[in-house]
Order: sequence, then C-alpha cells, then structure tokens
Amino acid sequence: MLHVLAVLAAAVLFGTTGTSQALGPAGTTPLSIGVARMVIGGTGLALIAFTLAARHARSPSASPRPRLGIRPLALMVLTGLCLALYQPLFFLGTERNGVAVGTVVALGSAPILAGLLEWAITRRLPTPTWMAATALATVGVLLLGFGGEAGADGTGAGTDPLGLLGSVGAAATFAVIANAQRRLLDDGWDPFTVVGAMGATSAIISAAVIPFVDLAWLAEPRGLVMALWLGIATISIAYVLFTWGLSGLTAATAATLTLGEPLTASILGITVLGEQLSALAIGGLAVLATGLALLAWGSRAPRDPKPFAVEG
Repeated sequence: MLHVLAVLAAAVLFGTTGTSQALGPAGTTPLSIGVARMVIGGTGLALIAFTLAARHARSPSASPRPRLGIRPLALMVLTGLCLALYQPLFFLGTERNGVAVGTVVALGSAPILAGLLEWAITRRLPTPTWMAATALATVGVLLLGFGGEAGADGTGAGTDPLGLLGSVGAAATFAVIANAQRRLLDDGWDPFTVVGAMGATSAIISAAVIPFVDLAWLAEPRGLVMALWLGIATISIAYVLFTWGLSGLTAATAATLTLGEPLTASILGITVLGEQLSALAIGGLAVLATGLALLAWGSRAPRDPKPFAVEG
C-alpha cells in the first residue's frame, strides 16, 4: 500500500504543473518552460536520487549493483530523453486546451499506452482489475476530450487538434519511461539509481537547448518561483516518489495511479484558474475518479516479493 501512496503523492505534485505554468509570467513558451524545468529539476533529481542510492548501497541488506552494460545504459538514456521530450509536449497541450483538459488527456492516455507497451514487451496480460479501471479511465478521458471547456452556451467547445496531439505525445513518452524503468528494476537496479540517471540525462539534454530558447522571463520573481517549483517539487521530489512506488507495482498499474495528476489538475484549473468544463467533461472527471479509486483498491498487494524500502 505504501507504494500506491507514493505514486499517488507524486501524481498530486505532477498535477500542479499546468496551473503553475498558467500563473507564470508573460513571454514564456512550452519549450522554454520545459527546458528551465528540466535543467533545474533534472539536476536536483540526480543529486537527491544518487545520494539515496549511495546510502542504500552501504546497507548490509543491499544487493550487489548489476554491471552497467549497453542495455541498461540505453534504457537509462531513453528515460532521460523521453522526460525531456515530455515537457514541451505537455505544456503545448495545456496551453492550447487548458490545464484541466490538456492534463487529463495526457495522463489519461498514459496507462492505456503503458499497458499496451508492457503487453507487447512481456506478453503478460494486465490484471482484470487494471483492465476494468483503465476501461473506466478511458471512458472518462473520451468524455473530457469531447466535452472540453464550456463554451458561451455552456456546452462543450471541443479540443484543439495540435494541443491534443501534444498531450497524446506526452502520454507516449510517459508510457515509455514507466516501462523502461520497470525493465531496469527487474534487472536488479535500485530505484534511486534508475531515477537519478533519468534526471541527469534529461538535464544534460535540456541544457543543450538553452542557447535556442528565450529565458528572459526567469529574471522576473514570478518566473523564477515558477521554474523552481516546477523543477524541484514536480520533478526532483515527485519522480523520486514515483520511481520508488514503481518498484512495487507494474508499469501499467503505476501509470493508472498517476491519473491522480489530471484529477488534481482539473480541480486546480476549476478552482484556481476559473476554467469552466462542460457537463460532459464533468461527467468524464467523475468516471475517471471512479477508475482511479478502483485501481488503488486493487493494488494493495505489492508487485515484488521483496520491494525496495526507503531507509529512514
């Protein structure tokens, strides 16, 4: 159950991302926010995670660290690349379709893609509980996607195609991250080494893009606060929680639990940003919440016989 709670806590932090972007200064772009977020967050994530990994390695109960060969190195780089790509795709979706709709489509699509990818790799069918929960989540996402924000007459205004493409693209990168990390954990790598490598790689990739984006908005206090929150809270802390939680869950289950992110984002979008959803979209949120509750209830047993434990 602790692994479930860790992933849900990470999802809540993830869910503040779109609102933070919306409250930021003028002059930002999806790419510039993504770059700043990952340089700060990826660096912080690597520092925190590698420190915890070193502590775990000194523990008497720690297993020997596997050899770093081509396959694990490639998977680690892949997670960092996908995390870097996720940023501009996600912010494109929220910029064009609003925080509530953009986030719901992005993370609502992730468990479907993660489950399909996991099945394609392992040929292991997800549990009936996961399939039922994901079916509900899928219906909720579809209702939200068709409904969108409320128009002047209160009916759904639909979604912007480019923003929708960005959200689905972000979901695809997230699904790859979940499955790649699951493979690394199955190979014996501890969660903190896995997530630290992802953070370091994503920070390096994002830093290479700095000369090509305008980061003048960072000079404004509101811009700096936004970048620090997005980097430290929604990347450094959130991904440590998520990856530790993933060590006791399947990739498909963890991805479905992160539907707490669009739920959080929708609530913030409505209460903080004043976004108004159509009746169809509100119904979608209710269905989505039901699927999330079902998945959390069915995920009480850990995936692995001896899950990795955080040292106090």
